[in-house]
Amino acid sequence: MALNQSQKQEVVAEVAAVAAKAHSLIAAEYAGITVGELTAMRKKARETGVYLKVVKNTLATRAVAGTDYECAKDALVGPLLYAFSLEEPGAAGRLIKEFAKGNDKLQPKVVALGGQLYPASHVEVLASLPTREQALAMLARVLAEPAAMFARAVKAVADKQGGEAATAEAATA
Repeated sequence: MALNQSQKQEVVAEVAAVAAKAHSLIAAEYAGITVGELTAMRKKARETGVYLKVVKNTLATRAVAGTDYECAKDALVGPLLYAFSLEEPGAAGRLIKEFAKGNDKLQPKVVALGGQLYPASHVEVLASLPTREQALAMLARVLAEPAAMFARAVKAVADKQGGEAATAEAATA
């Protein structure tokens, strides 16, 4: 069913609002994917903070104009599924990678992050980015390390001085 002018404007406005706050974009060819598979992907996308939409490329091009994803407008050709990561940059990459493993008809074509366009092979790189929780755990470990190093150094000095004191007592006895 064709969209009328006002419906097209609504779609462009919706995708533009998502693109303005998204962390990353992956556009993938989806021809040949069953409705059931696409439904399962949409469900997983909702659970992981990924906005997933099939949009005509002309509307998508209008929607990404003025956003970090404008760099991808020339690469938006063919029937594409758009996945925008809303909560963390790697979420869309993990979703597309997971579903592409089980379905060779899902082919990533465009990866955009931070105003830069990357080849489809960068889906792997994007998918390997840590989740928010993993990044916070790494940060906490990095922040705690100087204090732990200091404590180990103080203990080593105390052990050394304790050992020297015991040696001096034994020599005088």
